[in-house]
Amino acid sequence: MNGPRGPALVTGGTGFLGRRIVERLLAQHRPVAVAGRNPAPDLEARGVRFIRAPLEEAGAVAAACAGVETVFHVAAKVGVWGRHGDFFRANVLGTRAVIEGCRAHGVLRLVHTSTPSVVYNGRDLAGADESLPLTDRCPSPYPLTKARAEAEVLAAHTTALATVALRPHLIWGTGDPHLVPRILERARAGRLRIVGDGRNRVDMVHVENAADAHLAAEAALCGPGSPAGGRAYFITNGEPVVLWDWINALLAAVGEAPVTRRLSLGAASMLGAACEAAWGALRLRGEPPMTRFIAAELAKDHWFDISAARRDLGYAPRVGMAEGMADLVAGLRNMPR
Repeated sequence: MNGPRGPALVTGGTGFLGRRIVERLLAQHRPVAVAGRNPAPDLEARGVRFIRAPLEEAGAVAAACAGVETVFHVAAKVGVWGRHGDFFRANVLGTRAVIEGCRAHGVLRLVHTSTPSVVYNGRDLAGADESLPLTDRCPSPYPLTKARAEAEVLAAHTTALATVALRPHLIWGTGDPHLVPRILERARAGRLRIVGDGRNRVDMVHVENAADAHLAAEAALCGPGSPAGGRAYFITNGEPVVLWDWINALLAAVGEAPVTRRLSLGAASMLGAACEAAWGALRLRGEPPMTRFIAAELAKDHWFDISAARRDLGYAPRVGMAEGMADLVAGLRNMPR
């Protein structure tokens, strides 16, 4: 098999996407280490070396980079609400520690998992490409800190350390612990509302395709003068869907009632601002039911041009939306309520 064969480190390797990347590396018979907060005995039983290195512990994160040729930096603090300082420590300082560890230990390649929300601008993004500027104004700390982290990764690209950033959008699939469970939980509690006109289109990416993209990016960095070095790429299925049609199809497939109640974007934004003020002033636990960022995400177009990833990385989504949905529904139907 062509491509890299040396040892690799996956930060966040016990998570949804990280585990898929670890599986691919093991299938290539490569030495694999995982850096994270909690051990994964099942992976360790298969020869994966676990390194306790939470993102907030910069020294441990940098040290974890020793002895590998490629680092897949998948770990991040995610969410739409929280203290900016917590996101900054994990996403900016944690990424900075990864970069410093790569430099100190002679790592050859760094594949960084970013997010399309780094180009958030409050407007519809329809067929958007990588020419959009990184956000510096967003009502959520996650996009702001991920934008800063991505910028530092791409600026770190040199002939000694090749770097690339991938922006997978709404990762889903069988075993998803985030997107789909959140939709089902809110729908069953009667807490979902169609925000806006309900016709906004979004891109998603199946987790297997997202893992493929990470291995393809690593391989692309191996070539001399690779166009991928120091660049960011949107990663999706390339099949935009009408968000609320997709959600209602998912609900129907698992025997749940469709979402029919509506809320205008203006009303959702005002509700989000009020919730943010209340949660901030009263220091309430958990995420608010609505924020200004969520309102925009639920109402606006978010789909992207992936021609650059196809061209430079050889990325080709192999699990289509229909196939992925069939597998997902089959898995959900076998799960206890």
